[in-house]
Amino acid sequence: MRHVTSPRVAFASLTKQNLGTVRKLNSVLFPVKYSEKYYNDVLEPEVEAFCQLVYYNDVPVGNICCRLENKELYLTTLGILAPYRSRQLGSQALERIIEAASSHTKPKINRIFLHVQISNEDAKRFYQRHGFREAGIQENYYKKITPQGAWLLERIIVHTP
Repeated sequence: MRHVTSPRVAFASLTKQNLGTVRKLNSVLFPVKYSEKYYNDVLEPEVEAFCQLVYYNDVPVGNICCRLENKELYLTTLGILAPYRSRQLGSQALERIIEAASSHTKPKINRIFLHVQISNEDAKRFYQRHGFREAGIQENYYKKITPQGAWLLERIIVHTP
């Protein structure tokens, strides 16, 4: 089921039918290879609102995926293909996740957190513009890419009654 937010941008839940698209996008967008467990986990019903494909003019151009960790949401991936960046697609995807986290009740989500490679200043600034703050640095977070260090970024979720 697609939810249209403007004439050109749409979001869709991940399914077995579109998981191949997610795999292809991830292979282009990220410097790490994700495991079969990752791809099985993003299809779990409890993360449906937090794992979405991003479409621009009916073309899949990115995705966002999260996992629940107790009362927290870990943002595993957010990526938009380079030709489609600077069109607010990543911002719209992230805001959808923040909204979904704010209204989630079982469990009530207290924060969203993620890691950003310490060489990726642009990504860090992007998340900071969306209310995330640096909560620390984790040395040797990445095993197969350099630099190996990562910023831990977080955003505390405020629930509306």
